[in-house]
Amino acid sequence: MSTVYHYIIDKTKAGKKLFAVLIDPEKCIGERLTQLIQKADKAQPDFILVGGSQLTKSVEQTVIAIKALTNIPVVLFPGNAMQISDQCDAILLLSLLSGKNSEYIIGQHIKAAKQIKQSGVEVISTGYLLIDGGCRSAVEQVSGTLPLPADATDLITRTAIAGELLGCKLIYLEAGSGAKRPISSDTIKAVKRECHIPLIVGGGIVSTTQLTAAMNSGADLVVVGNHFETHPDDLAKFCRCVAEYNQKSRLH
Repeated sequence: MSTVYHYIIDKTKAGKKLFAVLIDPEKCIGERLTQLIQKADKAQPDFILVGGSQLTKSVEQTVIAIKALTNIPVVLFPGNAMQISDQCDAILLLSLLSGKNSEYIIGQHIKAAKQIKQSGVEVISTGYLLIDGGCRSAVEQVSGTLPLPADATDLITRTAIAGELLGCKLIYLEAGSGAKRPISSDTIKAVKRECHIPLIVGGGIVSTTQLTAAMNSGADLVVVGNHFETHPDDLAKFCRCVAEYNQKSRLH
């Protein structure tokens, strides 16, 4: 059976880069959600991620609304135990390895464990590292943890390695929603050099130049969300950028 994880593995082994749109159900609702998903359906990113750190309600209706408009796989990006739905295609089970709050390393997972297992939805364990993006992120506020300093490349790398050793299938470097700056190329390169599992990078990416820089540095899957809330027409341009990047890589 084809799964989201196997899709990621197959594409990364083939040297392909992946792209995902992140939807925050609190910010993207009604006609705004419909229009963005219609644009996504035309542009065809690899995934649509759904979730938000400050969300306190179910994501079920958002997932159902998205799946009524597109066949693009919907992957949950849950900030807490409430953000679980059996209507999605997969769940990134995030463990906030950059912080010292056990509630977001394992606590929320315990609360949601039975529900997730009974749902039968594919679960992908993901080591989640919050890195300073130049402003206080929602993740920082909700989790009560501090991000890793942007210039602490060695600490970030060692944390990512620890996640891999603990059995995480993916590593996610996050600058935070609305970050003033994305994850640096040096950091992405350092983590990619030491870790042998797919690397996700998100936060602070507002241009195709920054998107390309992330891919050049070693990001396997790039996530953009906040930018499309105010610039939905850019979605096609970003997806085209990834497609052209993959085409050039194939030719070389």
